Amino acid sequence: MKVRGATLSDVAFIAPLFNEYRVFYEQETDLSASRAFLEARLRNNESIIFVAISEGEMIGFTQLYKTFSSVSLQPYYILNDLFVAQAHRKQGVGETLLNHAKIHCAKKNYKGLALETATDNPAQKLYERLEWKKDNDCFHYFWKNTIAQ
Repeated sequence: MKVRGATLSDVAFIAPLFNEYRVFYEQETDLSASRAFLEARLRNNESIIFVAISEGEMIGFTQLYKTFSSVSLQPYYILNDLFVAQAHRKQGVGETLLNHAKIHCAKKNYKGLALETATDNPAQKLYERLEWKKDNDCFHYFWKNTIAQ
């Protein structure tokens, strides 16, 4: 298995995985919208996507977004998306992608990586094994714009 940064020419191959990821989170399937979303992120340098490739097939990805901490005055990444194709789970793909993101973050000298996950997501065990720390010191809130589509 190989992990590398995605380019615009990879979007057609990542989009089906990204669409599966969205369906996993109970969104309607929409391959063309998934493709357009990924293309815009890469074209506008708004995210970094790492892909896992095995035998010429893209089998997983993670997507990072850059943000900043005003308190520490440092940049960090939000690891917003992590997905491994069903047939390739439990084979270390997710761990490899997470470690690749950590190495990238360290090379950039960023503060770290943040992620959020569902309270019942079994991947929590993987995160904790890879030294991610659960934040018990604060609550996360989200305001939903009900006017936006």
